Amino acid sequence: MGLTITNQPKRAEPAAVAAAIEALAARFGNRLITSLAVREQHGHTTTWLPTQPPDAVVMAQDTADIQDVVRICAKHSVPVIAFGTGTSLEGQINAPAGGVCIDLRDMNKILAVHAEDLDCVIQPGVTRKALNEHLRDQGVFFPIDPGADASIGGMASTRASGTNAVRYGTMRDNVLALKVVRGDGEIITTGTRAKKSAAGYDLTHLFIGAEGTLGIISELTIKLRGIPDTIAAAACSFETVEGACQAVILAIQTAIPVARIELLNVAQVRCCNAYSKLTLPETPLLLLEFHGSEAEVAEQSKNFRELAAECGGGDFTWTTRPEDRSKLWQARHDAYWSVRALRPGAGVVATDVCVPISRLADCVVETEEDLKRLGLVAPIVGHVGDGNFHCSLLCNVDDPEEMARGDEFMHRLVERAQAMDGTCTGEHGIGQGKQKYLKAELGSEALDAMRAVKRALDPQSIFNPGKILPQP
Repeated sequence: MGLTITNQPKRAEPAAVAAAIEALAARFGNRLITSLAVREQHGHTTTWLPTQPPDAVVMAQDTADIQDVVRICAKHSVPVIAFGTGTSLEGQINAPAGGVCIDLRDMNKILAVHAEDLDCVIQPGVTRKALNEHLRDQGVFFPIDPGADASIGGMASTRASGTNAVRYGTMRDNVLALKVVRGDGEIITTGTRAKKSAAGYDLTHLFIGAEGTLGIISELTIKLRGIPDTIAAAACSFETVEGACQAVILAIQTAIPVARIELLNVAQVRCCNAYSKLTLPETPLLLLEFHGSEAEVAEQSKNFRELAAECGGGDFTWTTRPEDRSKLWQARHDAYWSVRALRPGAGVVATDVCVPISRLADCVVETEEDLKRLGLVAPIVGHVGDGNFHCSLLCNVDDPEEMARGDEFMHRLVERAQAMDGTCTGEHGIGQGKQKYLKAELGSEALDAMRAVKRALDPQSIFNPGKILPQP
């Protein structure tokens, strides 16, 4: 099962791996794990890409642990792969060259909260839900919500985004500073708690989205936001995808401060209704959320309803009841699982592209036409406020002909987005799965610059080899 991976870095020498594991065992004792089951868990991917497990896993508990693993692996030229919760979608945690996985789940301490300054300092293994549970009583929250309860270190490494991005931005916009273990085991500090700085190169954003290929994040300073007085969730059905997208464009142009805007096509609405026991109208649908005072939220909802009506919007319902909001958004976050339930036993790959918002309707409509032509099933959800949408493609992995059609669909999807001045990935990252599209998107000169940065920061190429950069 799985698609072919074209960029296969050279595996570490067996003798070097054995020497590194011996040194790591002396340092970490039973926190070094070499059992096949655990190694396979740390190479598992939620894609069609085959699992490529590491040779060993180290359970890190502090920054010194990361430094020692890196130093030992650097000495023996053995790869190092960071692991958060394993929810990445493009093979970022695979170990194609073997090596040592550093599991960061136990580095889950919230080191400092500065509610008055709207920031906090955390270890990379802190998860999104755990952080917001800790912050709740202080009137602040961390807004980036990719759906999965991912580790925030992993979210920074993949430049994660999610349903709140239209108002609060992505990880790129919400990280103030990092501490990163570099290739010789020393620590780079990339910034401070100041909300802005013009001091030197912007190293913080160099590491955000680097997918662990330039170093390993050991500490993050991130922005927080005040919890709104009132939160309302809404659902609005439309006659067409074009109408729904036009409503979104008008809402942004007229500065309605929507916090979340999610598009579900008809196929995805049906999946959500069946899986989450909902009764949403089975038409193109927008799910929305408004944040502010009670009066502001009511005004925002009213304005959007009027605007939506001009674009063919029909039923519009909204609620401030927390249990109703949670049920609606949980159904959205369970979209992947609802698609899996549509065809038990089939392989599922979740992929994403992003285009300028004015081209979103065109891209979604053409994608739906492609699916119909190819006889494939791939329900669509979209973070339409920023032109990003996802397809969850279902295929019988034992049927070569169907898999070939699936592969054709994936290629055409990316090429369509790039032809519309968009990108091959809005938030999933490159990993192994989308390396082949980088040159067409950015050009060979940009790839050469990235390789130069990689050589400068990781001269032995031990950090997560085989990811992001295609072979020259």
